[in-house]
Amino acid sequence: MNGANGGVLDRARTVAGPGFNRWLVPPCALAIHLCIGMAYGFSVFWLPLSRSIGIKDSVVCKSMTLIDALATTTCDWRVSDLVITYSIFFVVLGAAAAIWGGWLERAGPRKAGVVAACCWCGGMGIAAIGISIHQLWLIWLGSGLIGGIGLGLGYISPVSTLIKWFPDRRGMATGMAIMGFGGGAMIGSPLADMLMKHFAGPTGVGVWQTFLVLAAIYFVFMMAGALGYRVPAEGWAPAGWAPPATASARISRFHVHLKDAHKTPQFWLIWAVLLLNVSASIGIIGVASPMLQEIFGGRLIDAPHVLFTAFDDSQKKAAAAVGAGFVGAISLFNIGGRFFWASLSDRIGRKALYFTILALGAVLYGVAAPALAGGSIGLFILTFCICASMYGGGFSTVPAYLADIFGTRFVGAIHGRLLTAWSTAGVLGPLVVANMRDHRIAAGIPRVEVYQPIYWTLAAMLVVGFVCNLLIKPVDARFHMKDEAPAQGAAAGEPGPSVTATPSDRFGGMVLLAWAAVCLPIAWGVYETLIKAAVLLK
Repeated sequence: MNGANGGVLDRARTVAGPGFNRWLVPPCALAIHLCIGMAYGFSVFWLPLSRSIGIKDSVVCKSMTLIDALATTTCDWRVSDLVITYSIFFVVLGAAAAIWGGWLERAGPRKAGVVAACCWCGGMGIAAIGISIHQLWLIWLGSGLIGGIGLGLGYISPVSTLIKWFPDRRGMATGMAIMGFGGGAMIGSPLADMLMKHFAGPTGVGVWQTFLVLAAIYFVFMMAGALGYRVPAEGWAPAGWAPPATASARISRFHVHLKDAHKTPQFWLIWAVLLLNVSASIGIIGVASPMLQEIFGGRLIDAPHVLFTAFDDSQKKAAAAVGAGFVGAISLFNIGGRFFWASLSDRIGRKALYFTILALGAVLYGVAAPALAGGSIGLFILTFCICASMYGGGFSTVPAYLADIFGTRFVGAIHGRLLTAWSTAGVLGPLVVANMRDHRIAAGIPRVEVYQPIYWTLAAMLVVGFVCNLLIKPVDARFHMKDEAPAQGAAAGEPGPSVTATPSDRFGGMVLLAWAAVCLPIAWGVYETLIKAAVLLK
């Protein structure tokens, strides 16, 4: 059914009425992104799952192949078997966003959010069954494949909606939501750790119970976010807002159809920019803890003359705590950077923002990091924290960049297709860093000297990204949709004639309640992360 008589999930039923406050929409997006962002935190489960049969110690079967691991009930899984789950759901995320992005634009964010909740939480439920009966293939199917579909739909569901509600602050709006994705693990990882400790006992490590509890919590939050979504009426614009005088130079007044977007050089140039920016950071973030320990060795634990390779068990434990603090600091900067850099792009423009983060990143990776290796620990840590912030900033700014270039009519679907760059980078970045690191260690290179060529390689990636960004121009007129006038209102970056904003942007009781529901978990996650990062100050 359609129109006013349609179901509660119909797009027509999500059009906001007079008096709706647009600040109610970002908490809905955050509610979904904070839940699916736990994908980043799944590593907290790998070690407990690797001893789910042995409980205290893993039951190792040396002759077990990957095929054997899928259905064994007598051998514990290897961490390498479990990590494949992580790879599956991030590859599926990009594929799902690309495949169903067009459907999302037609169905609306509410229906997409509900499907995302069912897939993500249902996938965790299936994985819980797989853990309880020790069937790895069910974990791959549940959290990997089905959960990955939920990740893809949940990730892109708020993009076009927020951009249309905030034509005056496109970067800030998408930065708020995508900040939530980065912060999901910051909340979910310590919560999962607490739950596993609660459920663990002589007969189990408590992981499948934790999966079920998390799935139930996430389902409530994601459904609340999905049902709370509203889209603006056609031609809506914020009260008193006028487009900048230079809007035609930086923001397209036309839409590009989804079927034509990938035919433009602009799409592939932005695809390359995202690929290179993510690849340059995601690989090094993945080895952040061992990198810090290998480069600075005993200096991290007040034993300056002890090399990393000579650590005893107590020193390894102390150094690992410092490494975990480093990872925590990187996480905070990654999350904060998603909001900071995306908001800055509203002031200086998206292209200038990418010029800034790509150039600064190339300098930090290519000059600062090699110079500081073995030098100042504080400056070294700060260098990589800033790089992590720009990694997050590139993620959160790209939806607004796409809206500026292609218009907002199909921006959610176009963004979905662009996320294949993320999936590719998730393979390319770690592959480059891990292979270079392993090769140099195998060659007998001292640990303090292992990473310099890696830094230069990452800097070169960012330089290529800088050039790609330089080549991005407005889309040729032949790709503009011909069956409509230049875009109006929030869809184009200029106010439309038919509908004006009547509600106030003031934070009333309902808005404050919605924001409290998402900010309180965030505050708890920040607190837990700061505790881990505090070890760096000792």
